[in-house]
Amino acid sequence: MHLAAAAGPARRAFLAVATALCLVPGLAAAADFPAPREQSAVLKDFRFHTGQVLPELRVNYVTVGAPSGEPVLLLHGTAGNAQTLLTPAFGGELFGSGRPLDATKYFIIIPDAIGTGKSTKPSDGLRAAFPKYNYEDMVDAQYRLVKEALGIKHLRAIIGNSMGGMHAWLWGVKYPGEMDLLVPMACQPTEMSSRNWMMRRLIVDSIKNDPDWNGGNYTKQPRSAQFASVFFGVGTSGGDLALYKAAPTREKADALLDARLKAPFTMDANDVLYQWESSGDFNASPGLERIRANVLAINAADDERNPPQTGIMERELKRLKNARYVLIPASDQTAGHGTTGNAKWWKAELAGALQSLSKP
Repeated sequence: MHLAAAAGPARRAFLAVATALCLVPGLAAAADFPAPREQSAVLKDFRFHTGQVLPELRVNYVTVGAPSGEPVLLLHGTAGNAQTLLTPAFGGELFGSGRPLDATKYFIIIPDAIGTGKSTKPSDGLRAAFPKYNYEDMVDAQYRLVKEALGIKHLRAIIGNSMGGMHAWLWGVKYPGEMDLLVPMACQPTEMSSRNWMMRRLIVDSIKNDPDWNGGNYTKQPRSAQFASVFFGVGTSGGDLALYKAAPTREKADALLDARLKAPFTMDANDVLYQWESSGDFNASPGLERIRANVLAINAADDERNPPQTGIMERELKRLKNARYVLIPASDQTAGHGTTGNAKWWKAELAGALQSLSKP
């Protein structure tokens, strides 16, 4: 039975304090879904894959809808946080009345991953002494949040974008009985390789080779973090057709690039380094046969990090019993790797996948 039908002590505690939670600023007024609510859970004695232990690991998270709804876990991408999934293009397309994740029916949980947002991260004080975390550590923290802090016995769905999609693959492999539906987007289940890893390593190396980084003990933010992040964004997201439409001349291309380089960059260099480095050993492929949930995999045809020409997704999905693959066609309206950040391209497919599930 889902916890939607049987609330345990942790969920009753959640209900008791719900009215005291903080509203996520600037979003509730503009959205046509219930006001997001934010709080943190503290996980005691969190053990990383390295064997290192933090006495307390804070996991910040946002919820939308009532805890009595069917629980759905949403997972964000690298350098993002929970609020990046509350935008009009994402949450606005999904959470409203009659929409695929109608918040009057579903209880939507959106955590900040380890090292991002308001969850525990290197810039909180440990800097480069912070434990080296990977995607499995991030998933384990999400699992403990769901089980220990929220008391949820079973998830209706796990939906992840980019890094969150890779987390969804790991959820299916590590905790195969915990969800009915997996929706990994803008990713592949196979190990980091090719351009996707090469560009990530260049971010990491750019920061580590910057004299201002000083082994992580800098007094001012190394400028390489912003430059490398902009370089990575241009090289691995945006879509060929869309970028050409936006910058069909050298002058317009320079103006677009200058705007990105001059934009405020509020991220911490150690946080950036850890976030990208954490993907290095990702590989869900060896355990795919353990997945028991239905799978709806969604990629974009112009995704620079996960090019469909490799045939990887078709090959890997053959190993699953209940998997469907949706490839969003490229156009000057799509945004390459960023395409799936706009739910209008795939919300109908999600609605169909949820409707096809047996009743909880």
